[in-house]
Amino acid sequence: MIARTVEIPDPGDLIARIPIPSGLAWVRHGEGLVGWGEAARVPVPPGADRFGEAQERLTDLFGRMEVEDGVGEPGSGPVAFCAFTFDLEAVGSIMIVPSTILARRSGRAWLTTVGVRPPTPAMPVRSPAGVTYEDDYAGAVDWMRCVEKALAVLGGGRLGKVVLARSLSAFAAEPFDARALLRRLAGRFPGCYAFACDGLVGATPELLVRRTRDHVESLVLAGTTRRGRDQEEDAALAAALVSSAKDRAEHAHAADSVRNTLQKLCADLHADADPHVLPLANVQHLATAISGRLSARRGILDVAAALHPTPAVCGTPPGPAMELIRELEPAGRNRYAGPVGWLDAAGNGELGIALRCAEVSGHQARLYAGCGIVAESDPAAELAETRLKFEAMQYAIGADPR
Repeated sequence: MIARTVEIPDPGDLIARIPIPSGLAWVRHGEGLVGWGEAARVPVPPGADRFGEAQERLTDLFGRMEVEDGVGEPGSGPVAFCAFTFDLEAVGSIMIVPSTILARRSGRAWLTTVGVRPPTPAMPVRSPAGVTYEDDYAGAVDWMRCVEKALAVLGGGRLGKVVLARSLSAFAAEPFDARALLRRLAGRFPGCYAFACDGLVGATPELLVRRTRDHVESLVLAGTTRRGRDQEEDAALAAALVSSAKDRAEHAHAADSVRNTLQKLCADLHADADPHVLPLANVQHLATAISGRLSARRGILDVAAALHPTPAVCGTPPGPAMELIRELEPAGRNRYAGPVGWLDAAGNGELGIALRCAEVSGHQARLYAGCGIVAESDPAAELAETRLKFEAMQYAIGADPR
């Protein structure tokens, strides 16, 4: 199998260049990668060493390719898009090497073809129509009961924080087209990473890890409030978020964990002294940026294995938090809150946490949202936060259940 990369003129809107509904994407501020076709599909088995197993399988696959790379940048040559389940014991993690990859970054653009590139006729983008939602009332009541159970456990002192998620199903008259969802997400949330991989579609604001040669970066988000109706209210909500003891404690759990983990992997590390407010179209988050230089040769999956699951999507301590999540979320999260993104043959790549997303299959989309539960949490307020977070995908789908 031959992988050829050539530099090309600026292709413009990457998402608009995806010719089929099942395309792959990782795009922020118009830059990133998209792909289509399948040169290789690599399932990743569950288990404690799944990231190591994924790296071995991908190294073997890339090692058997003849690579002609005329660009030499991270993301050139053969690239795998990936989506991992949240729970390491869950089935469903996948890596896909597209037969066609189109990339655009820092004033350069390139095209990679892997194997035989069959002609791919462009199919018209199909917008969602006739969307209805499953009645959310019963699900909301059940979820608040789960929050109450979690609060009882937190009161016992065994846990500092646990993240609980819930889902909402949407049904459309025609099969969902990932491209239509990506276009709306990228348009409204340009600062987020709009992604699509094997039916998982969303726009995440949270970067688990970016590896560019020996440099790594992470952006930790935890603590949320809504946007204001005007600048004055918006600023007041942001100030209240920054001064909230509950939200600051929740954020500190997540930021300290990522910083401490990366400290063990990096020769030097830099982290924001205090969190800043990251405003998105519908919500505001507390955010901490962390970056460093790796002290040894480690690929992006090595770093992901050390970081995932972060307290921002699991809790602290992670072991007991995961046990409680399994108990209170019997249906499982699938790939919601798992690592999603891309990686190349040199171990470079970008992995976000799959938030503000949906698992799309045919006529159905299952939306997910979660909240960090600490001792001071109020079930009704946490439920309201999940509804805020559902809004991103509801906007993409084009229908509101309320």
